[in-house]
Amino acid sequence: MEKHESTLIEKVLFKIAKQWIAGDTMEEALKSARQANANGMNAILNKLGEHVTSKAQVSQTVSDYLTLVSNLRKSKITGGLSIKPTQVGLAISTKECLANLDNIIEKALQFQSFVWIDMESSEYTDDTFKIYLNLFEKYERLGIVIQANLKRTLNDLDMLLKNGAKIRLVKGAYHENSKNAYRTRHDVDENYKKLMTVLFERANEFAIATHDSKLIDLAMDLSKKHEKKFEFQLLKGIRDELKPILVKSGFEVSEYIPYGTNWLPYSIRRLKERKRNILLLGSSFIHSHRV
Repeated sequence: MEKHESTLIEKVLFKIAKQWIAGDTMEEALKSARQANANGMNAILNKLGEHVTSKAQVSQTVSDYLTLVSNLRKSKITGGLSIKPTQVGLAISTKECLANLDNIIEKALQFQSFVWIDMESSEYTDDTFKIYLNLFEKYERLGIVIQANLKRTLNDLDMLLKNGAKIRLVKGAYHENSKNAYRTRHDVDENYKKLMTVLFERANEFAIATHDSKLIDLAMDLSKKHEKKFEFQLLKGIRDELKPILVKSGFEVSEYIPYGTNWLPYSIRRLKERKRNILLLGSSFIHSHRV
């Protein structure tokens, strides 16, 4: 691909990405978080970046998260953080990642901020669970993400629930092979329904993270049968017409707010993820610009 073609594609992607990314800076992320709170939602902030192998870069990211925690407190923002293990050392070693997460979580919990450990591609799944369970023994306000596209997840969910874990259920945005993962939308959706039903039957605290109306409707139906502490989590800029309806209906809602300059890999994943996010973005854009 020629350089000018690549630059053009990047410009187009950036225009789309601006809908679901707060901006380059922490201050822009905090502004989006304050807006989410004003709209009756909690905020979950994530600094973009992953697969970091430079110790200096990892240290800078940890420092940024510690500053973010302080700023959440100063701004009186209700919400917390979501952190990818490979941005705080997992691509270097499990020990490095564990120590850095421990440092961030300890400070976050001093200020009553909930922390989610994001899940990445399947090569990191086992290590991420080990790190989570190690930290969860020490910190109660800590959640882990599971992905409906992975065939192993039903077994993982059983293991996590036996440990009392707090869980966010997502469809999964990473490219996986057919040995490890369901490849069709129908199969992923069916597994999501199965996992969600288990959460409503057995979990104590969890998050349903999807923009899919059918799955959201199913969650609302299940919540009538099972009185559980759960919330809906939706990306900034997607399904903005639905968020106030969920809030008014009395559901807990959190908005996932990424920020930072490393937006390209994240945005490409969002676009590939069931390819429905473009349509959902378009729908949200139309609804938000109606007179």
